[in-house]
Amino acid sequence: MSIYRIQLVVISICAALLPLMAEDYPGYKQVRELGGIFEYRLETNGLTVLVLEEHSAPVATFMITYLVGSRNEVTGTTGSTHLLEHLMFKGTEKFNKENGTDVFNQLQNVGALINATTWLDRTNYFATLPSDKLELPIEIEADRMRGLRLREEDRQPEMTVVRNEFERGENNPYYTLDKEIISAAFIAHPYHHPTIGWRSDIENVPIEKLRKFYNTFYWPDNATVTIIGDFDTGNALNLVKKHFGHIPSAPNSIPQIYTTEPKQRGPRRVVVKRTGKVGMVGIAHKVPQGSHNDTFPLTVLDYILDTGKNCRFYRALIDKGLAINIFSDYFPFRDPGLFIPYAYLAPGITHEQVEQAILDVYENIKTAGVSPAEVDRAINLLSAQTAYARDGSYSIADQLNEAIAMGDWTFYVRYLEEIKKVTPEDVQRVVKAYMIEDSSTTGYFIPLPAVSVSVGESSIPQSWVKQKNVQFYRHKHSLTNNGVGLFARDKSGGIEFQRAASGPESLSNNTIQPASSYADSIVRKSIRGIDVISMKTSVKDVVTLHGSLFAGDFFSPNDSLALADLAGHMIDKGTKRQDKFALADKLESVGASLSFSVGVHNLGISGKFLKKDLTLVIDLLAEQLRQPAFDPEELEKLKKQRIGRLKRSLENTDTLASRSLSRLAFPPEHPNYMPPIEDFINDIEKVTVEDIKAFYARHYGPKSMILVAVGDLDPKTLNRAMKSAFAGWKGGVDLPVTPKALAPAPGPETIVYMEDKPSISVLIGMPSALKRTDPDYLPLMLGTYIFGGNFSARLMRIVRDQEGLTYHVRARMQGDVYSDGLWRINASFAPQLLDNGLLSVRRELNKWHRDGVTADELRAKKDTLIGSYKVRLSTTGGLAGQILSFVQRGYPVTYLDQYSLDIEAVTLESVNANIKKYLDPDKMITVMAGSVPEK
Repeated sequence: MSIYRIQLVVISICAALLPLMAEDYPGYKQVRELGGIFEYRLETNGLTVLVLEEHSAPVATFMITYLVGSRNEVTGTTGSTHLLEHLMFKGTEKFNKENGTDVFNQLQNVGALINATTWLDRTNYFATLPSDKLELPIEIEADRMRGLRLREEDRQPEMTVVRNEFERGENNPYYTLDKEIISAAFIAHPYHHPTIGWRSDIENVPIEKLRKFYNTFYWPDNATVTIIGDFDTGNALNLVKKHFGHIPSAPNSIPQIYTTEPKQRGPRRVVVKRTGKVGMVGIAHKVPQGSHNDTFPLTVLDYILDTGKNCRFYRALIDKGLAINIFSDYFPFRDPGLFIPYAYLAPGITHEQVEQAILDVYENIKTAGVSPAEVDRAINLLSAQTAYARDGSYSIADQLNEAIAMGDWTFYVRYLEEIKKVTPEDVQRVVKAYMIEDSSTTGYFIPLPAVSVSVGESSIPQSWVKQKNVQFYRHKHSLTNNGVGLFARDKSGGIEFQRAASGPESLSNNTIQPASSYADSIVRKSIRGIDVISMKTSVKDVVTLHGSLFAGDFFSPNDSLALADLAGHMIDKGTKRQDKFALADKLESVGASLSFSVGVHNLGISGKFLKKDLTLVIDLLAEQLRQPAFDPEELEKLKKQRIGRLKRSLENTDTLASRSLSRLAFPPEHPNYMPPIEDFINDIEKVTVEDIKAFYARHYGPKSMILVAVGDLDPKTLNRAMKSAFAGWKGGVDLPVTPKALAPAPGPETIVYMEDKPSISVLIGMPSALKRTDPDYLPLMLGTYIFGGNFSARLMRIVRDQEGLTYHVRARMQGDVYSDGLWRINASFAPQLLDNGLLSVRRELNKWHRDGVTADELRAKKDTLIGSYKVRLSTTGGLAGQILSFVQRGYPVTYLDQYSLDIEAVTLESVNANIKKYLDPDKMITVMAGSVPEK
């Protein structure tokens, strides 16, 4: 599914939440209003300001969008826009690391979630934060619009950071194929260049050219400020004028792109051959710019091809066993772009078979068209997303950002109205017009087998593992003592989205009562043995569902590792009453979603739907949980898909490093022990329908089930629906007590050697011996967060920002909801920087362990965690997820209020004492996965 379809869904704002009419504000010219969004122009310099008041939560998003992206680059400066985006965080005379006022410290210390991204047509910077702190990001963005220092001593380390970001992307076959297809499809237009740039340009672009970029494009009249959320328009505009009003407009006209892509005269083909496990096919066709009227039927086509189980691609490729996954990339840009489906080949299937199957889908539409029902389904999905897009100020700002980049923010508001006009004839017409061979670029990723390497003795204790586990490891005896976001094309380049550590909660003896209560709005009842929790919020129409029950991988028997996984993934493959397509049609026809996932302990349940469809969704949830068909044919299809996807994970350095560390740190009986993927694949083949039925009968039922619903709902209606749908359901299990298990002393560093991986994943860790409900957990979590929790933490500030050794280095605690967990550092390094990176990380680890943290650091990170926690609770998804997280570990719903008080109560002495009590750098295990150089 295209990312863009989520980002560019229009919203119809409830009039009750907005000013009835625009007011005149001194210093501004009102330009227009549409859909409740008001556009103003700052008279002193031409800065465009979009404002939308939305008072459902005390949170606001401030975003600034510059009309400069990789589209504005040429050979020699490719990647400059993205590198400049990184350098925008290096400081001004007012906000910088030297005086302790750098951007990350300033914003994260008030709990802001921050990001900056670069793409083809734009660069944007934003912060979502408590609305009473709105002036801070306004002041920062105004200051660095013209006050950036742009020093060579900042460029050099940041270049290596960006280069590592590039290398991390090169680890992924999809990104390498995508880059090749796009660069072959565009030969003249600058969309030819990847947003992150070509490696040699990243390494060599001089600071003078970056300064020229900055001085050309970073001006008020080339920017749009967007403010969404809980604020007063007059006050917000005054703040913008206060900080931006003195900045002059650009002294010269902003350069415009006049290069157009020449007409393609025939099909183009590219082939990428490199080490890998799963083949891929991508087929790109040229399509018009986003402002063209055909954008709307192309969007409907995108949904018809690639949304839900009833889409054309699912039926033609996945259901028929030709592909394990297929998705389409369709992004309306400022200039003509591409429509690209990508398919991962199923085992035993050829590239030619998959290519032909995709083309056959197009040919069928050309000759037979699409049905009115297909078009209606796509429009209904988009209509539902109209409501979903109201759920959080960032979501709205982000969608406006892409419309601004495309050339007209009102596209965001007009979008759904135009979509509703699309007919089956329009869809057929655009397929005939654009899905033609002469405008196509087809790419194959052909995986090559890895060259055999010498394998040393594994440092995994032999008593803990099967003999076959050791073949994937070798030592690096002489070694001296980190979605997704890689390419900015998928909007994750640049600064990663910063979130607080998930669920760092503890038991509390604090008796202070919070000033306001989330828990007062929560209704909790046991219904048919299910723990049902509901919370009505002020969001209109939207309901988010999160739930779980004990049926995860931990419950699989030792001789059938894949049993729980397959059972969970069979839940949505049809019931005794209707097949998977009928189930999907009922959900998709109203734009609802309902999905299941399998984790270590739980079957996870997720859903999103409109208020009017609550009973329908609950009935379908109950039907799938209570009456799964477990059809043998569906099981065989699922096995192929799971095997294919697991083989894909064998290409991921982070995955293999994590699994290796888990086996070194924990014995096989521990929940955090992850067996080799190859063992998991082998066990998939053995599982029968009878095995799944027996597992289901033992583990599925209401006994451990929790269901949380948050949004525009009536708790009584939800409870009635649950009572009716789950009447008579029995069964389920309790969680067995897991004894704590500490790892033995680590052996030599372990290497998982993987060919053709220019970024090496490094993990350093040990068992923490703590669960999240242990009294010592929260102090150690806070200490860990200070050390490696976000961009203003020590690891990122020193190893990344100062030394430029990596794109990503963090520390975290994990796997500790139901059992004692793991403490770990994760990082990525280029092979030539690996030794220096390890030295730097270990130096900082030893210093942190020896000296502890300071009172100032603790105060700042308390503010960060408390503020970001409040921001996280501003959406239905954030609230539902957090409530479920607390309840899973046994807390009452009142802990939603207590959590911030517990953070505040942590003392400096307890933090530093627990760092020493539970961690020992000399006992930590190191794992490296990737193309680790020989010594």
